[in-house]
Amino acid sequence: MAVVGAIIGMGGAYLVGRAMESTLYGVGAMDRFALAGTAILLLVVACLACLVPALRASRVQAVVALRNE
Repeated sequence: MAVVGAIIGMGGAYLVGRAMESTLYGVGAMDRFALAGTAILLLVVACLACLVPALRASRVQAVVALRNE
């Protein structure tokens, strides 16, 4: 889901950049380094946000979790 969101976000950022091209100084409408850096940073944060609950859930035994439900 994060990868799909990053792809859609990069497309939206490109379209907004093209629309606001006259107001951008010193930066092109498609600054590849800024878009790629932001997308990579957000993907890393999304993976870390998913990692903590996944590790916590992996420590619980299935029998105990089912019994508490």
